[in-house]
Amino acid sequence: MSTTVILANGSFPQATVPRKILQNAQRIICCDGAAATLLKANLVPTAVVGDLDSLDPELKRQLQDKVVHIPEQETNDLSKAFRFCIQKKWTDNIVILGATGKREDHTLGNISLLVDFAKTSPDIKMVTDDGCFQVLLDSSTVDAIPGQQISIFAMVPDTPIQSTNLKYPLNGLIPTAWWQATLNEATDTSFTLTFPDNHPILIFKANCL
Repeated sequence: MSTTVILANGSFPQATVPRKILQNAQRIICCDGAAATLLKANLVPTAVVGDLDSLDPELKRQLQDKVVHIPEQETNDLSKAFRFCIQKKWTDNIVILGATGKREDHTLGNISLLVDFAKTSPDIKMVTDDGCFQVLLDSSTVDAIPGQQISIFAMVPDTPIQSTNLKYPLNGLIPTAWWQATLNEATDTSFTLTFPDNHPILIFKANCL
């Protein structure tokens, strides 16, 4: 399956898994200044999308046939890059890299955007050097590795969550703070989360393969 990578301008991937995804991607859409880091890794962007406030003018000239300038300031460059992918109908198997690290407010904002993106691209993932984030829009069974660390975040208040195959069963837990369903552990090759419709869940799996 072909992969579309959106490379944000956070910490450039260093771990084996995200670097392999980047190297094998069919297309790489860079958020603004991320293009400079990508070129240093001897990879070429398919497109460079954003308000271009962090793209060096000389690099902008070199990549002029790939630059997509979106000057509006109502959304960030990651959102602009995602919309660009949707316009191109690259909606399947999108992986976001480089969205964490550096400024913590950018990291939190980028992670939270996954819930909005998943409404259009349900299988979208955000992969970091430590693991991967994904959104569950409906009750789901998720592949895992026995012993894998799992953290779960309810994105809507008053969301009761039932689980199977987790070391610490949730048993209808209604999280009232982000930390309350974190640092769990898979006990089998998959686990199931059951929760109400229209109550999306964000999960983090450590050490994704």
